[in-house]
Amino acid sequence: MHSKDTISRLYRSVLRIRRFEEVAADIYPSDKIKSPVHLAIGQEQVSVGVCDVLEDGDWVGGSYRSHAMHLAKGGTMNGLMAEMFGKETGCCRGKGGSMHIIDVGAGVMGSSAVVGTQIPMATGYALAAKAAGRGRVVAVFFGDGASEEGCFYESLNFAALRKLPILFVCENNGYAIHEPLAKRRARPEGICAVAEALGVPATRIDDGDIFAIRDGAAKAVAAMRAGQGPVLMEACVYRWRQHVGPDEDYGAGYRERVEAEPWMAADQVAKLAALMAPGQCDAIKAEIEAEVAASVRFAEESPIPAPQELFSHVFA
Repeated sequence: MHSKDTISRLYRSVLRIRRFEEVAADIYPSDKIKSPVHLAIGQEQVSVGVCDVLEDGDWVGGSYRSHAMHLAKGGTMNGLMAEMFGKETGCCRGKGGSMHIIDVGAGVMGSSAVVGTQIPMATGYALAAKAAGRGRVVAVFFGDGASEEGCFYESLNFAALRKLPILFVCENNGYAIHEPLAKRRARPEGICAVAEALGVPATRIDDGDIFAIRDGAAKAVAAMRAGQGPVLMEACVYRWRQHVGPDEDYGAGYRERVEAEPWMAADQVAKLAALMAPGQCDAIKAEIEAEVAASVRFAEESPIPAPQELFSHVFA
């Protein structure tokens, strides 16, 4: 059983991400948001469950679909919304957009638009964390498509060899853009088997349950802090919106809405809400609505970067 405080904390984090992305999706057609958006609506629980067991000094890295990771780890909503608007007050001063987000103070090492590249980067962070000897860990989030990149295998092998404190988190939503897993792998269930063959213990959570994800992450992180090396967690989830963009795409010819309906019925936001007192849910919702609205105002009122910003942080 999980405590009331844990349930409340998880609910707040999942709902906060959900409402941020829903509002961003509503704004997107206006062209105020200056970069493509890859939404995590329907799969927010992976970032929330993992980040809930991390500490301030731990690091996370992710893909282009990383709003959830950023907010779950403690990145500011104002900084993220302003970044998406391309404003100077954004977490990357308006240079990264939705797909390239960093918040050093929160332990967000960054996200990458190139498939799989965050995996070796995070492995390097884990090597540094082990060398520092302070008991810090790294979690790296990636999709099932990235598990087919060569750097995934290389990073697993290196992390196992060096017993690095890194949690590889595969957010398996079943599709690499529009291509289902069954058309890409002879054994669609084989992602964990790959890790285990390379010496990395692995666990698979089939139903996207936030408590199972959190408990699995807690066990893995405790083992890593004790020096037992890397772990892979494969969390099966489902993406409700387009691969990239604010809308649904069930008429696009590669999937049907009927496939999504069981996942929508098992929505983790509603599941957590049902475990809480109605008044408590209402209070949290009101706080989140105010925070999201304030982030939009902050982004709208912030200045665009000055032209000389083109030359800052350029080293070659």
